[in-house]
Formats: sequence, C-alpha cells, structure tokens
Amino acid sequence: MPDIKDYYDQVLTMELKYTALLPSLTLALLLSVPLSGCGNVGASDAAETADEDIALNIPVEAQRVATGTISSSYNTTATLEAKEEAFVVARASGIIEAIFVEEGDYVEKGQVLAQLDKKRYELNLTKARADLKGIEQELAKIDKVYSKKLVSDDTYDKLSAQYESAKASVKLAELDLNEATITAPISGYIAERNAKVGNLTESFQRERMFHIVQQRELQGIVYLPESELPNVVKGQQAELTIAALNNTRVNAFVERISPVIDAETGTFKVTLRVPNPQETLKAGMFSDVALQYATHDNATLLPRRALVSIDNKVSVFVVKDGVASKVDIATGFESGDMVEVTQGLSGNEQVVVVGHQNLKDQSPVDVVNG
Repeated sequence: MPDIKDYYDQVLTMELKYTALLPSLTLALLLSVPLSGCGNVGASDAAETADEDIALNIPVEAQRVATGTISSSYNTTATLEAKEEAFVVARASGIIEAIFVEEGDYVEKGQVLAQLDKKRYELNLTKARADLKGIEQELAKIDKVYSKKLVSDDTYDKLSAQYESAKASVKLAELDLNEATITAPISGYIAERNAKVGNLTESFQRERMFHIVQQRELQGIVYLPESELPNVVKGQQAELTIAALNNTRVNAFVERISPVIDAETGTFKVTLRVPNPQETLKAGMFSDVALQYATHDNATLLPRRALVSIDNKVSVFVVKDGVASKVDIATGFESGDMVEVTQGLSGNEQVVVVGHQNLKDQSPVDVVNG
C-alpha cells in the first residue's frame, strides 16, 4: 500500500503543471473569441441592412373609378300574366260538329272557333216565326173592328201581348241559333283548346272550350311591404329580368297601386304594365323585378368588392405611384354590383378591387390585372 505522503506529493506536482499552462490557454482563448465574435456581428448587420433595402410589393388588381348612372330600387319577383284573356264557354247546348282553330293560332275578335249542331235551333226559329206571323194576321183583323168598338179592350190587349211575346220568341230563337256558332270574344292566341268534335256541350257549363290570351301587352303583379308605399307612384319605371330568355331585361311601368294594406301580410298590391310589341314575352314567365325609386346621373361608381368596412367606416385603397393609400368614403345608391360614392373620391382614382384584404395604409403594391 503506497504511503499517504507520496500520494499528496503527486497531486501537488500535477496542480503545479496545470497552473503553469493556464496563462497560455487564457491568451489563446482571448485571441480566438474576439475574432469569431466580430465576424458574426458583421454578418448580422449586413443581413439586417439587406432586409431593409428589399421592399416586398403586394400584388393586387385595380381599376379606374367609373362615372355613370345608378338607380335606387326595390327588388322582388313576379310572374307575367296576360292583361287581356278570355275563357270561352258555350252558351248553347249541342254536339260539336267542327273546330276551326288549334292551340297557338292567332284569332281576331268575332272569328269562328267552333260550330255546334244547329238543326234544333233552326227549327225553333222557324216555329217562332210562324207563330208570330199567325198572331200578326189575327191582330190585323182585330185592328179593323177595334176602331169601331166591336172588340173589347181586354181581348185587344191580350192579343197585343201575345204579339209582343211572339216577337220576343223569334229574337230568342235567333239568338240561340247564333250562339250555336262559337266565336272569339277578343283577339289573341289560342292558349288552350278543350273542345273535341263529337262531344256534347251544355250551355254555360263550367268547362271552358277555349282559352284566349292577348300578349301584345302583359302585366306583372308584385306585393311590396307597406314601408315602400311612399316610394311608389303611378308611371314609375321598373326593370324586369327574364331568366328564360337568357336574362333579357325589359322595361315595365307601374299601372295601378292598391290603396289598401293587407293586414295579414303587411303588403300592398302593385300592378306593372309590361309592353310586349314583339310578343317575345309569354304569359307565365318568371321574372326578377327591380322597381326604381330615383336615378342619379354622372355618379361616381365603384364595384362593391372594392369596399372595406371596418368599425362602421367604409374605405377603399387608392393606388398612386405604387403605393396603396387607405381613403374613407361615403356611399349612396347601390344597384347590383355597383355602389355610388358620394364623398372621398374625385372620380379619377385607381382603386384596388382584389387583394385589399392584405393591405395596410401606405403599403407598396404591384398592379397585376390579368
């Protein structure tokens, strides 16, 4: 076992060796650390300077403010209806012998549509005329002796009454004969034909033989909330969009305004007159209706998508010299995708319409309209 004194002598010798090397190690560290540290600081400063020099422009789409006409309107829907139409029913009874028109045909007022069997009515007219002729002959004989007071007043009055009744019977028989021929009560198109040759029709039956519509002028019925009553006047213009005709737009006009409010729905009825000189519109078509209240000409117009609404303020981003500036505006009428600007713009600005969600005031931008 080594002596304890020898052990401590060895430990002391090792400490003296390390103490002698310490100044050299310290100097080496002092020389190496500053060199490394100075290099990193310089690189960081250079990177920061480079970041400040590189400004990232935000890509946006922009367009010039437009000047045009815009109207304030109330939007609703309506189904076009024939302004003039007639449901033709038979006034006489009989077998249908002939039909002269088909669905889609245009007919004039008074044109023959169908013919009923009229033999019975011809016989009734012949009988009524014969009865009238007999009474006329008898009355002529009575007249000769009545002036001489050879016939009582009562007899003469009864015969005169029979004469008037016979004349009325003749007129009724003539009317029945005429009504065996079915004619058009108005001019228009045959929209529906229910009559068939050989069928028996009864006088004034509920089933209609023909449905005739006049389509040179149609009408649309709309129901507006009572709050809109002060804004609607007779002759006011409305614009109809017909989806069935590739969204064709046509003008209509307020023709009648109901003076009463429906207590259950809180609405009132407005009838629109829809001119249709080319007859391209058809009864039953569905349409979107924009009832125009007022129109502003030479208005400053923007697409609705250009607006930014924050904290009850409406703003847009105006691009000038590659910088987007936020400008507060006031708006007026709105129609479709367009909005009227009443304050904030002069009318010559270029306004961001796509990409403004990523912008702040004075943001650098690149206009990249496709």
